[in-house]
Amino acid sequence: MSPPEFNLSLTPTPPVRSIADERAHRKQRLAGACRAFAHNGFDRGLAGHVTARDPGRPDCFWVNPIGVPLSHMRASWLLLVHENGEVLEGERPLAPAAFAIHSVIHRMRPDVVAAVHMHSVYGRAFSTLGKLIDPLTQDACAFYEDHVLFDSYAGPVFEIDESERIARTLGGAKAAILKSHGLLTVGQSVEEAAWWFISMDDVCRVQLLAEAAGKPQPIDPATARRTAEVNGSPYAGRVVFEMLFEKLAGEQPDLLD
Repeated sequence: MSPPEFNLSLTPTPPVRSIADERAHRKQRLAGACRAFAHNGFDRGLAGHVTARDPGRPDCFWVNPIGVPLSHMRASWLLLVHENGEVLEGERPLAPAAFAIHSVIHRMRPDVVAAVHMHSVYGRAFSTLGKLIDPLTQDACAFYEDHVLFDSYAGPVFEIDESERIARTLGGAKAAILKSHGLLTVGQSVEEAAWWFISMDDVCRVQLLAEAAGKPQPIDPATARRTAEVNGSPYAGRVVFEMLFEKLAGEQPDLLD
């Protein structure tokens, strides 16, 4: 007897919600993503930001404010920022790097709903190697032929010109390795972008461990592509993060406030 057929690459798109409901959904998942990142040890000082495009105002995005621990983030504490830099909602300060990087990505990639950049340990360590992730494992195949290397570092990203170079390098991919800086992921939903970041940092960790132990053998290209169609699909990112979110919301319901 053969197993039932289940193809994550062919599963339904997210449900259609009203603008108000979709806004609440994105803000709650963004706050949940912040807490998930804190749980994984991604919070490093003032670095790290995650954004979600507003469904009613595509020229605006929600972002976590600077100076608030990711582990304490609430939906009501998020900032609504116009692409010109004006903070339309929220009273806490906006991180200059968050605006510089994310405003350009949202402007140049209209398909992107959410973007994540954190200074995770393994992402930063891997970024110093100046190379792409190899398809060493099933999880790594999610990024096969769908991530890029931004092979430059000119200090903290505060200038729009630098952000535009990052966005042009990203192209239509779901993720980027920023050399000597860290990781960047994007998605068609907050859930997707958040899960790609968590997974990508873990994939970096595995490759670093494998290379320290010996000479790892990559998965062949044809198999890696077939695996990417399943593990790297938008639905796969959404459904896996949604499980994390439900657990977090059950244990820390104040993130929904």
